[in-house]
Parts: sequence; structure tokens; C-alpha cells
Amino acid sequence: MTKAISPKRLGFFSRVLDQVDAATRYRLVAEQIVHAEKLGFDSAWVAQHHFDGDEGGLPSPLIFLAELAARTSRIRLGTGVITLPMESAVRVAEDTAVLDILSNNRLEIGFGTGGTPTSFLPFGLESSGRAAVYAKSLATVRDAWAGRPLAGDSRLYPTAPHLLDRVWQATFSVGGGERAGRDGDGLMLSRTQPRSADAPDTRLWELQNPIIDAYLENLPQGRAPRILGSRSLFVADDRQQALHFAEIGLRRSAERFIASGHKVASTRTEDLIRAFDVHVGTPEDVVASLKADTALERVTDLVFQVHSVDPPHEYILRSLELIAGEVAPALGWNPNTSRPANAKTQERRLATA
Repeated sequence: MTKAISPKRLGFFSRVLDQVDAATRYRLVAEQIVHAEKLGFDSAWVAQHHFDGDEGGLPSPLIFLAELAARTSRIRLGTGVITLPMESAVRVAEDTAVLDILSNNRLEIGFGTGGTPTSFLPFGLESSGRAAVYAKSLATVRDAWAGRPLAGDSRLYPTAPHLLDRVWQATFSVGGGERAGRDGDGLMLSRTQPRSADAPDTRLWELQNPIIDAYLENLPQGRAPRILGSRSLFVADDRQQALHFAEIGLRRSAERFIASGHKVASTRTEDLIRAFDVHVGTPEDVVASLKADTALERVTDLVFQVHSVDPPHEYILRSLELIAGEVAPALGWNPNTSRPANAKTQERRLATA
């Protein structure tokens, strides 16, 4: 069941949560993604969140990625995720088609149903109906990209049938894994997910391996699996330094969690690290921690984010360096084999221009 998939691709994920104003947040995350490209990362992902800056500071990910497309040349740019029930499906199809052209075909599109019930209300929607809206909207996006007629016999311009192979579906459930598999899409696994009240100590991979099983069992014959495993990871040169920032960030997250009505069994740093599924420490520490995660043996895309530690900007840059230089290679990533041949040829041309 846990046969490794190789080669693996390496990604950097941001929820855009630097503890600064919005303009500075966007600038810092852009700098982090540019730095990740220089280090050889294969992809960069940003999350969409509405209204609550403490949960995520980017309501318009496609606009942000358009800016990144102009500042980068190779790294793939992804949404993790667009909360599709809150969007106009036709506009999403139009905007992604245009952005993919502007980014030289580097766009990856992650979709999800959305999880915060109160965020639906300003859009005139009820959270309870989001699954049905999601399914209908996703079908409309697919039809539009493919050039099939929409209402009134209108057709999308520009069409983008190739984007049908770049869809990723995020899920916490086995049913969601089945759906992503049946659709032939990529599967996005979260950095953490809720535990049941009767099994609070369940490890993350124990929840996610059944989702991977369901995905693979339902994937159409001949369709290559795409499985993205996102994990919270902060790497530092010094273990105590890493734990210092983990304590600050995780306590802040725990306070928000408690304020929203949830229970936190313990606020000790070591307990919060486990409860929030965080990997933190020196390269040696986090390699050992990540290797215990059997779900990661099965993913095609290793995608790391610094949340919920949220260290200062310069420490994020250093963490990216340590990930690319020491952590990811120990987990099966090889920058020379993870990229398509045409991408490496383009880089050589740019280097000699």
C-alpha cells in the first residue's frame, strides 16, 4: 500500500500570513516565491481566504499569481485552493485561461468547497449547500475550458482544454478522494485535518492513506496519479531557534482556535506541535519526522508551508534554503529529474543568453 512514487516534485505553499499590513504581506510572499524558484522548487501555491486576515490574507489568488507570473520564469503557479462555490464559474474559467497564457502555461488550479460557514453569507450563499454548488460550478468550468457551448450557446474565449489536466481537488474525506480519482484530477491533501472526538491522537497519515487508497482505486485506467501532500514545516540551523518561533506561532494559532469555540487539550509547545501536525527543527530533525509519515511516501508532490509557525521573513527564506538543500533530497526529490525536459532546456537557454 505504501509503495513510493518517484520522481517527486517540490512545492512551496503560502497562506499569506506574515504579521504585517496587506501590501507588505504580498511583497514578502512574492519575494519568498521568487527565492523558491531560484532554489529549484518546482511549484508555488497560494491559498484563497475571504474576510479574515488572521486565517489568510489573499481573497484574489489569480490576481496575485498574475503578478508572480511576470516575476518568475519557470516555477509552476498554483491555487490551493479557489473556493469555487463562492465564485462565478464562467469568470473563473476566463481568468484562469488568460492567466495560463500570460504565465507561459505554468498554471495549476486547485479547487475546494470552502470550510468557513460565515464566509458564504456575504456572497448570498448558505454553507450547507456548498457541495451541490461546487459540483455544478466545476462542471461549468470544465465545459467552458473545453470549448463546449454554455447558456445561450456562448463559448469561452480563449478556450483552454489543456487546463482540464491541471485540476486539483482538495479534500479531507475518503469520498472526496473517490471523486478526485473518478474525475481524473489531482488529489490535494492538507497539512492537517480534524480528528474525531473518540480518536484525538490519530496520526495524519492514518487519516490520509485511506483517502489515497480511494483516489487510486477510482483513477481511470492509464491516468497517471497526481497526489499533493502539504505539510507544515519550519527548518532552522538551530533547534532551539526553531522551537522558539514554533512556540510563538503555535500559541497564536491555539488562541484563535480557542476563541472560535474549539478545544485545545494542552498549550505546551510539544503538544501543539503534535496537535497541529507541524514538523520543526534542524534538517536532521524534520527529515526524521517526515520519514515517519507514510502518506508522504505515496505523493507525487511534496509541498511545504511554514504555517502555523509563521516565523519572520528572513527565517522563511532560510527555511526554504534548508528544505531545498537538505530536507527534500532526503525524501526523494531530485531537481534534475523533477522538471520536464523542455523546462530544463529553456533554463539553459536563458543562462547562456
